[in-house]
Amino acid sequence: MSEVRTLKVALLGCGNVGAQVARILIDDAEALAARSGARLELSGIAVRNIESPRDVELPRELFTTDAHTLVKDADLVIELMGGIEPARSLILTAIQNGACVVTGNKALLAQDGPTLYEEADKAGVQLSYEAAVAGAIPILRPIRDSLSGDRITRVLGIVNGTTNFILDQMDTTGAQFADALAEAQRLGYAEADPTADVEGHDAAAKAAILASLSFHTRFSLDDVYCEGITKVSAADIASAKEAGFVIKLLAIAEKIESAENGSGISVRVHPTLLPREHPLAAVRGAFNAVFIEAENAGELMFYGQGAGGTPTASAVLGDLVSAARRLVLGGPGRTETTTGHVPALAIDASTTSYYIGLDVADQAGVLARIAHIFAENGVSIETMRQTIHRDSASNVESAELKIVTHRASEAALAATVEAVKGLDVINSVTSVLRVEGV
Repeated sequence: MSEVRTLKVALLGCGNVGAQVARILIDDAEALAARSGARLELSGIAVRNIESPRDVELPRELFTTDAHTLVKDADLVIELMGGIEPARSLILTAIQNGACVVTGNKALLAQDGPTLYEEADKAGVQLSYEAAVAGAIPILRPIRDSLSGDRITRVLGIVNGTTNFILDQMDTTGAQFADALAEAQRLGYAEADPTADVEGHDAAAKAAILASLSFHTRFSLDDVYCEGITKVSAADIASAKEAGFVIKLLAIAEKIESAENGSGISVRVHPTLLPREHPLAAVRGAFNAVFIEAENAGELMFYGQGAGGTPTASAVLGDLVSAARRLVLGGPGRTETTTGHVPALAIDASTTSYYIGLDVADQAGVLARIAHIFAENGVSIETMRQTIHRDSASNVESAELKIVTHRASEAALAATVEAVKGLDVINSVTSVLRVEGV
């Protein structure tokens, strides 16, 4: 009987996810060896401060502050430090020393993924990053492998649990944004500084990764239009609810064929109205989901926990076992599949629908003037609802219009809104939100 090979595993970072990865490597060593064909020996854990308190009890002798030495002696490296540096340098060192790398660093991949992919290809090692998008949900490997014989046309994802929790709280309880954010922070779903989440930056990094895999072209964070949820009000949520919609922060990547702009990919993150019967509308709390449309497979949805130490550790360990099996069996590493370059299109070239809220003067001819501007810009109105209300202080009546358009180019829709704002019968534009799924 041949001797079972031992592979040294270096872990960079021991936060919420890293601690759970270390625990599973130790507690489930026999099962992992059976699945990978090799003993996965945790050779060390690189941290900034060895004395920092941690949720998991781990052998003290595993900890070190010398990440570079640890990486150079490893067969497999797990990077869970986050940030750009020193994570980038350590990953490149690992690759150049022939180690396979597993990372959950979406910010680094979105900013400088192409460099890492190229270096991994040159070295013939595997670079895996399932944990970088949607936590425990197996989404990147199905896109890369299971759907590699198909053509994906569109991806819509709820890929940030913090914002989904906040918007869900606003929808179900009527809470204001600030109150829903405070509750998310109290429960540990939001950081003390929630900027990366609520401004959409976290989702944008994940959108770049999803787009790169789905359309076999390298997209970076600079290619993603990004708009967060801080301007979504309780009134917006209530109006959407009344009209049969729910508001979600969506990461969207889709192929666009346009006579004006040519063929390309639109990658964007923004608050979006979805019909309540759409599968993504039912994703509640801090859960994530990714909805895929493909030419042959049709519609697919992947749903599960998008964050948390143990769920995300599951994705990390899945990548680790796959990389270990490759080392045992031999063969080239897998990183990404790029078959060409499809240009990223600016937000103006994307096609969508708009939900527009207007407060207007209650007088004859207003609707006709608004409809005329829509027609001039080539935008068709799908539905229009009108509610009359009276200001108690001035005793003046005005009308609230809620308009949902048919799909049109972003440029045409934006021009329509600007033109409508200029009408003397418009008191205010109360909301402008994009709509999908209609």
